[in-house]
Amino acid sequence: MIQQRNLLTGGLRLTLQSWPALVWTYVLNLGLAVFFTGPLRSQIAGITAHSLASQRLTGAFDLGTLGGVIGNLSKGPGAAVGGTYFSIPIYFVLYFLIVPGALVSYQTGGSAQLFPLLQSGFTYFWRFVRITLVTLVIAGPTLAGLNALENLWTDHVDKTIVGRPGFLLGLAGVIVVLLVAALLRVYFDLMQVYTVQLGLQSESGQKAGRQIRQAFKPAWKALFGNFFRTYLTFVLLTVVGFAAVLITARAAMHSLAQPRVWPMFLLAQIGLFISLLTRFWQRGAETVLVLDNPIAIEAVVAPEPVVPEPAAAQEAASDGAEEFSI
Repeated sequence: MIQQRNLLTGGLRLTLQSWPALVWTYVLNLGLAVFFTGPLRSQIAGITAHSLASQRLTGAFDLGTLGGVIGNLSKGPGAAVGGTYFSIPIYFVLYFLIVPGALVSYQTGGSAQLFPLLQSGFTYFWRFVRITLVTLVIAGPTLAGLNALENLWTDHVDKTIVGRPGFLLGLAGVIVVLLVAALLRVYFDLMQVYTVQLGLQSESGQKAGRQIRQAFKPAWKALFGNFFRTYLTFVLLTVVGFAAVLITARAAMHSLAQPRVWPMFLLAQIGLFISLLTRFWQRGAETVLVLDNPIAIEAVVAPEPVVPEPAAAQEAASDGAEEFSI
């Protein structure tokens, strides 16, 4: 009988057991943000430090002044924009290293410190790159088509319905696109978890491409065989993470005119950390689902070895054959 554990509590348990993976991910993301936003901070300081209008940002926050600052950034040397673009591939490299390591730790209960995470990440790096490419090939056209339909729906609503009903109908179209995107994300997340499971079970040097192909069907069966509890768990945690970012960002906006910056920074980081926690929680819930619905490994029955007869028995058998022939 297949075990069906609670995805929320089981996923949280795995996340807390492998908490160093969450902490290291947050630290590395924060380090990238601090390092690559250095030119942006310099440009903003150069615009605001020598201007009388900067008093509207320090004495009483003014959105118009902030908009002017952001608009003037494009007139600079472009170091801030270049640093941002350069940080994107580094972020993806870290993602393809840390996420597989976290999934290995979830499934094996092994160490989630930085070095074991990176070591496991190097093993599954190219497999996750391939899964991401497959995701883009499948999800990209699907979401593009849905987005086009959503734009047509919005135009139709704007031309025929006004007021709150029109707003709610337009919002419903956006929600449908987001729900389909969440469904695709859950499926390819499960593919990643099953790929790691296949890698852990394989002892014969099976090719990575074959492991990825073998993960398609189990991920499909696990998702649609446990659809409501899996999908609702994912959506619930997504809403919690988004709400944490929204609430803390709103609270930080109210402290922008304060003389101290650290409360705003702390609030923003709390929201981002909770959002990251919910993402690891989703990974833990998906791992629980995969562990409860593992890939069946076909047993290979080896032929019985031929036991050679002792030399004495062979000689006796040959002597008996000679006497019989005489």
